Parts: sequence; C-alpha cells; structure tokens
Amino acid sequence: MKKLVIIPTYNEKENIEKIIRKVFSLSGGYHLLIVDDGSPDGTGDIIKNLQNEFSGSLHLMERSGKMGLGTAYIAGFKWALGKGYEYIFEMDADFSHNPDDLERLYDACAAGADVVVGSRYIKGGGVVNWPWDRIFISKGGAFYTRMITWMPVNDPTAGFVCYSSKVLRAIPLDKVHFIGYAFQIEMKYRAWKLGFKIKEVPITFEDRKEGVSKMSSGIIKEAMYGVWKMRGFDHSKA
Repeated sequence: MKKLVIIPTYNEKENIEKIIRKVFSLSGGYHLLIVDDGSPDGTGDIIKNLQNEFSGSLHLMERSGKMGLGTAYIAGFKWALGKGYEYIFEMDADFSHNPDDLERLYDACAAGADVVVGSRYIKGGGVVNWPWDRIFISKGGAFYTRMITWMPVNDPTAGFVCYSSKVLRAIPLDKVHFIGYAFQIEMKYRAWKLGFKIKEVPITFEDRKEGVSKMSSGIIKEAMYGVWKMRGFDHSKA
C-alpha cells in the first residue's frame, strides 16, 4: 500500500524539518512530497539537506513562485498518480494537522471510504487556540457551503484529507478551478457528485505556533462565491 503525504509550503523554515521528521517517525510507511513555491526563507534548502537522510522517501517539487494552494495540490496529485501511489494525503506543514492522525484517515480509507476528511465539526472534533472570529468564519462557511451545495460534509473546507487514487483519477484535475479554501470544497464536491463515498473522522485542529498564516480576505471571498459556481460545473470525467 503506497502512501504519499503532500505538503505545500511557502516560508515554513520554522516547521518543515520537524514535520518531516515526525511523519517519518510514524510506523505507516509514508512517503512525503513537499511542493515548495520558491520560499525565500530557505525552506527548500532545508528539504534538500534532509533528502540525503531520507533518500527515496522524501521528495521535493520546486516551483518558481507563490502560485496558490490548489495548484500545488493538483501538481502533487498528478505526480503521485504518475508514481503509482494508492493513498494520497493532504496535510499542512505547521502542525495544525496532527501527523498522528494520518493513520486514522488511512484506516478509514482502507476500510472502504473513497475520501476521508479530518473533520473539526463532527462529534469528537474541535479547534484549539483559534480566535473567535476565525471559528465564526470557518463554521459559518461550512454551514453556508452545505446549504448551497447540499453536500453531506460537515467540514467542507478541511485541508486534512486522504484520497484513494481512484478518486483523483476520476476527477478531471485540469478542470479544477479554485486555489484557496474553495479548492478544498471543490475537490470534495466533485468527488461527491461522481458518487464516491466520503467519510469524516474527528480531529483536533490546533492553530500554528510558528510561522505566518496564509489566510487572506481574497481566499474567503473565493470560497463564498465559488460554491455557487461549482453547481454549474461539468463533474464528468470527460
């Protein structure tokens, strides 16, 4: 069972070595692909130095500049499919997603789910160290998305996800439109419209302790307007 964790990075020098070592300390046999958008803080150099230690398991895709979360994941998905990985994970670099939860996402996927979402908003899930306004925006966005799309996912903007490779092969990746939070919604929505089984498992999301958040008002606006546009997309493979 080939498992790949994709982590997009931009200026994550405070976190990147720690998250890499943590993932490789797990017993699940994970490989890592870091998609770095030309971080000027030297994130890429740290990864290159660690590749000597984790040869064959730690991979780096370098891009020329900040091109957005969604395009980073799409590039990573295509790379993963080309290499024959069976389970592909999305995860942040800043420890807001606990690497220990990777195995719980994998177990749910291996047990029959096609997409497994690490969810803050089901029983047993939650957030830690988030200000009230971020919680309000996030929960409000989740409710708003469900009302418009009717998609049965409680945490549609979640970025801690495990995909079976068959899902990523079925979704027309070149047709995915969005790059921020709306990207996370769109991927789940496309999978659901194609008939794939989505399961949520509870996680505790903890706000980053080091580095700078990439949240912006533009990302929020993209998600607000994007969910309306998604309903008109062609969700077939063609």
